[in-house]
Amino acid sequence: MSTSTLQGDPSQHRANMDMKKTSPVKRWINLLLKSKTGTAGLLIVLLVVNVAIFAEQLAPHDPNQIYPPFIHTPPIWLEGGTSEYILGTDHLGRDLLSRIIFGSRISLLVGICAVIVAGFIGVTLGLIAGYFGKFLDNILMRLVDAFLAIPNILFILVVLTVVGPGIWTLIFVIGVTNWVIYARLIRGEVLSIKERDFVKASRSIGTPNFLIIIKHILPNVISSFIVVSTLSVATTIILEASLSFLGLGIQPPNISWGIMLDTGRNYLATSWWIATFPGIAITVTVLGIIFLGDWLRDVLDPRLQGRKS
Repeated sequence: MSTSTLQGDPSQHRANMDMKKTSPVKRWINLLLKSKTGTAGLLIVLLVVNVAIFAEQLAPHDPNQIYPPFIHTPPIWLEGGTSEYILGTDHLGRDLLSRIIFGSRISLLVGICAVIVAGFIGVTLGLIAGYFGKFLDNILMRLVDAFLAIPNILFILVVLTVVGPGIWTLIFVIGVTNWVIYARLIRGEVLSIKERDFVKASRSIGTPNFLIIIKHILPNVISSFIVVSTLSVATTIILEASLSFLGLGIQPPNISWGIMLDTGRNYLATSWWIATFPGIAITVTVLGIIFLGDWLRDVLDPRLQGRKS
């Protein structure tokens, strides 16, 4: 056996040393640039976020302003289209491009805030159930089973029908019904982590359980939460659009891509663009979030990194 075999490849050793010296930000950028789907997902997400933030500056018209002479104006590239309304207008003469731009705000607001609510509840209960186990674990897991026995969409429809639709009601209801995903995930992670030596050592020196959970366990499960929550934002955006399409989500004069789809379905035969462009906006946004979530999973999941190496 040669000396180089025993000592390893010198070039590989230097590469590993360079990687260790690289700052975390540069390392993440390098990993992102190596993934085409991850890069595409990040660019799409950044585009949508900036469109939502700077909607007033980007929208060419007031999204709720009615222009009767321009009702059902087609996109600019079709016969009868005009450069004033690039994507055309709807049945009331409102500019579609401006409405899509402002609609991104509602979709991102509902998607992100609902995931924050669900994540806070699920992570908290998952940490408690996994760490303390026994009686608390049995109670919380039976609660999870009860929530899983009821279809989410059915529960949401019933609550919204009784309470009434609204942005914050929608966010709260979606968050309360989706926390079980995080609770089961975090509980499973905690059950494994709490048996490791560094946790046992902390217990042996009398560290309070609260500090052990915050300092030692939570940092080790947060990566799993980030991956799942990123993908959950995409499903929440679709859910919001579906509920708004059914008339139980966002209500006018607020603008939502789901509301635009609901309005446009009545004019598919004559003015297809009213429903098509909001549908494309939803599809592109969800794909971008999914691509970014897949990349985060590949980067943060040690099991997948081990397979690649």
